[in-house]
Amino acid sequence: MVHADEIAKLCYERFKQLARRGKPEPGREWTLLAAVVQITRCADSDTVEKEVVSLGTGTKCIGQTAMSPKGDILNDSHAEVIARRGCVRYLIQELNRAVSGGDSSVFCRADQRGKWRLRPGVAFLFFTSHTPCGDAAIVPMTDSQSQPCPAVSSVKSHKEHDGRGDLKRGAEEPSEGKHVKLPRLEEQETDLQSLLPNSPNSEDPSQSRSAKSPGPSDGAGRLAPVPDVHRTGAKCVSGGPADPLHPGSGYHSTGVLRVKPGRGEPTRSLSCSDKLARWGVLGFQGALLSHYLQEALYFSTVVVGKCPYSQEVMQRALVTRCAHVLDLPAGFSVRPPELLRSSLEFPFSQAQTELRHQAGRGRVSPCGAAISWCNVTERPLDVTANGYKHGVTKKTMGTAKARSLLCKLELFHSFLSVVATTDPGALPDSLRRAELKTYWDFKQASRSYQQAWQQLRSQAFPLWPRSDADLLLFH
Repeated sequence: MVHADEIAKLCYERFKQLARRGKPEPGREWTLLAAVVQITRCADSDTVEKEVVSLGTGTKCIGQTAMSPKGDILNDSHAEVIARRGCVRYLIQELNRAVSGGDSSVFCRADQRGKWRLRPGVAFLFFTSHTPCGDAAIVPMTDSQSQPCPAVSSVKSHKEHDGRGDLKRGAEEPSEGKHVKLPRLEEQETDLQSLLPNSPNSEDPSQSRSAKSPGPSDGAGRLAPVPDVHRTGAKCVSGGPADPLHPGSGYHSTGVLRVKPGRGEPTRSLSCSDKLARWGVLGFQGALLSHYLQEALYFSTVVVGKCPYSQEVMQRALVTRCAHVLDLPAGFSVRPPELLRSSLEFPFSQAQTELRHQAGRGRVSPCGAAISWCNVTERPLDVTANGYKHGVTKKTMGTAKARSLLCKLELFHSFLSVVATTDPGALPDSLRRAELKTYWDFKQASRSYQQAWQQLRSQAFPLWPRSDADLLLFH
């Protein structure tokens, strides 16, 4: 049995053990945290081992004009995406050990030629310190939660753009509504606090904004507030329903695909709610690792730290939207995770940072860096900013020294090292084609994964933007 507070504490402690580099400045900067925990149930005893194998922080993603055809930049640096990509690094290492004849704590041989599967008793759990951006963040406000905050107005200019395509995972910004003139809020983000089980139940503005909406009279001449929801800054994808922008709980459309918000320039990154829902059908291993796996890998549980939360909304965002998908190829299925909520708040959340903020220290702002740590032998720590290595200089731009270890190109090269290590007679059938060369080639050759993705897209997410092949032709 999984206890949410135990998982949250494990992840917060793992973060605490990391070096200072890339962490928020206490009392002034905030961030969000996500992690993947490996659960191992020992067959010969009742022992259950829980280990953080990947951890990520971050709140930003780059604009579409900053995307690189070389695969050498991180497009999406939200904590959930960083944690998942770090887990892929970990899985590639474990697979390399397995195909080399070594001992892997994750994989064992499967029935099909060249295929592998999870060891018996091994499972993976996903933790996030805050509800994922997008649909899961549209949480009804309760009577105990104050509603003084007007919604963030849309940003028409490039003033918030850093000049390198970097866009902040902003306070929820309700777009270009003309129904009500709304004052603009200062941009907000999250920091790390001490691990306090009884920390105040305050909102995390990184994912929530509301407008106090006038309602009908309460009989005494006073206006009763209209029920409201926490706002998300993620925008509805084009071609589908738009947000109605009505006062109160009618502001957003729910259950729709959203792209992460941009400050002056659009992004092409789907919300973390959408990505988690997708992982619940396709698995979190991705197309490349699917070549070697007999079955997709799914998170058995998703744990959310203390924040504004609704079980019904999480169920809608992560599970219900894909629950009806049928006709998936062998090895894939609709695998909804168990959804749990912890009572422990992330010490560097935005709410905790604002509580600890002192006058004269400048405004509270998001940490500019993203941290990845994963349980690999070589270079487990990767700190980035603006999609590149933190502290990169103009002299090293375009070289391996500037690349994040999580970018598409680096993960592709790591995967190719597994292919090179595999005995030719033990290669999966899908990797026996001589014409495979580019990243795009290898992804498309993962036939079962692409078939599963086609079923998911056609039945649940027809508006999911298609990848630009011209950005995936590197090798």
